[in-house]
Amino acid sequence: MIRLIATDLDGTLLRSDRTVSARTRAALDAARRAGLHVVPVTARQPRSLREGIADAAGFAEWALCGNGAHGLHLTTGETLFEAHVNVAAQSRLARALLERRPEVRFASVRQGGEVFVAQYGYAALAAFTDHHRHPHEMGAHPLDAVLAEPSLKFIARSPRLAPPDLLGEIHALGLDGFTVTHSGAPFVEVLAAGVHKAWGVARLCERLGVARTEVLAFGDAPNDAQMLAWAGRGVAMANAEREALDAADEVTLGNDEDGVAVTVEALLRAQA
Repeated sequence: MIRLIATDLDGTLLRSDRTVSARTRAALDAARRAGLHVVPVTARQPRSLREGIADAAGFAEWALCGNGAHGLHLTTGETLFEAHVNVAAQSRLARALLERRPEVRFASVRQGGEVFVAQYGYAALAAFTDHHRHPHEMGAHPLDAVLAEPSLKFIARSPRLAPPDLLGEIHALGLDGFTVTHSGAPFVEVLAAGVHKAWGVARLCERLGVARTEVLAFGDAPNDAQMLAWAGRGVAMANAEREALDAADEVTLGNDEDGVAVTVEALLRAQA
């Protein structure tokens, strides 16, 4: 029996225009009425989850943000956990990476995802859809200020390298003390050591008394792969990237074809 649905948002639950279809909302509501926990597990921060998506999808309880680094309750505001990249680890990474790729720019997401501290030159590379913040809100700070406090998410971005290539540059440094991934966005995302979406879902399941085998997970991107492999049933979208497809147990329809809804509807029929 599935008791918890953990779903990515962009490229998975959301259509390409970043909306929640009526069919998807109906399927999630039916799952909640059946007593299942329905949990968004996203690279987004709480503010961008709350700005339209939570209402559209009916998310009012637990959410996992920042690729699983931040667990919170959307209604009560309770923080279940926050995992930060420490100053020493992010500083070692930034200094070493700049020796190889001096064009890279960095940003730090802090204070529950509410504060975004960007290095000089970062905002010029960014669009609103990258972080669901207008570039003029990001500021322009010296690198020392970006590195000065721990980060819920530490971001590295190159105007010359695609995220998979930048990820390879970081792995080539041979450093530890952090986890690095990418979500299909035009930058690389650095988290605390050992932290990823599966880590966050496991922590929430401990709180709720849900077993790993009782989790159904949906995703489409490399940052979803650990969650899809960890869950009792991992489902990749038809539009998923190779890492997610390889990690999943099965594949559903694409995000623009309501693949999450199709799978949830079949699950509820079977469990009824």
